[in-house]
Amino acid sequence: MQKIAIFASGTGSNARKIIEYFKDKPTIGVALVLSNKPTAPVLEMAQHHGIDTLVLNRDNFYDTEDVVAQLQKHQIDFIVLAGFLWLIPSYLIRAYPRRIVNIHPALLPKYGGKGMYGHRVHTAVKNAAENESGMTIHYVNEVYDEGNVIFQASCGLEVTDTAEDIARKVLQLEHEHFAPVIEQLMRRLDE
Repeated sequence: MQKIAIFASGTGSNARKIIEYFKDKPTIGVALVLSNKPTAPVLEMAQHHGIDTLVLNRDNFYDTEDVVAQLQKHQIDFIVLAGFLWLIPSYLIRAYPRRIVNIHPALLPKYGGKGMYGHRVHTAVKNAAENESGMTIHYVNEVYDEGNVIFQASCGLEVTDTAEDIARKVLQLEHEHFAPVIEQLMRRLDE
């Protein structure tokens, strides 16, 4: 069985959708959820689903390669960032080349980069009076939101849409597409 590790910093709605999507798949499953916040609701949600969790310490994450040992201990094949706010260190990218993906709540390259996450993205999209937004799944490299794009989905916006309306539309796209795209990428690993 191929095993996924999910890195998340918040409530974990995308993590939950991924866990549920792969729950009954015989060849792919979520084996570990990691967070940089000990109180992140995603950890409790993962434990509720019987998935091991790990809280990351910033100094340890950046100054050692201990997380690689933890991933190997859990026999992780693929890493998914689902609302994880820390930059992934080079050693982790080298350990999992083209096996780390991120989801971003905008149509990259627009509205990406350091500090552009969550509500900040949707507010920027609203303030720019964009007529569409969407989500991007991309490979992770050493720069926030600059890895090669794998998949994008867009939604139309109305002039009357608030940042909250945009967030709801984009989240719906994320929930619809993220897990199936992960599955396609992981199936290709066997080829």
